[in-house]
Amino acid sequence: MNDLDFTTIYKKYSPGIYRVCLGYVNDPMQAQDLLQETFINVWKSISSFRQESALSTWIFRIATNVCLRHIEKSKRIVFTELPFQVEDIREQHSDNKIKLLYQCISSLEESERLIISLVLEDLPQAAIAEIIGLNVGNIRVKIHRIKDKLSKKIKAHGQFE
Repeated sequence: MNDLDFTTIYKKYSPGIYRVCLGYVNDPMQAQDLLQETFINVWKSISSFRQESALSTWIFRIATNVCLRHIEKSKRIVFTELPFQVEDIREQHSDNKIKLLYQCISSLEESERLIISLVLEDLPQAAIAEIIGLNVGNIRVKIHRIKDKLSKKIKAHGQFE
């Protein structure tokens, strides 16, 4: 794969992968790091891509694996508060409704965050099922339940009424 092809792939898929990562960590800087790690893995593995699934499915699967590994690692790390206040310069997502949505998504279980993030990227349910490893019927039910949970969480904040 030459640089042009990889650049094209990156430009096409990086916005969606970023949003999936953001759905996992609800932190723009961490999401950017996970995006970078995902595409490093894509770069390293692209020559072994067997085209048994769509390229998008393969890339999203890599991203979900990167996010899941990150979550596992972060569970083992002890965090402490800094003794001083750091200015928050990450106001890229200033729209309050989008912030609330990602906040609600981040409060879901890991598998639910993954599924709804892929739904938000307009992936077909069959592709989501392949990425997650469940059948399409199960995915359809899970999506419905997740949307219901999110709707209740958002209404609890008095939004979108």
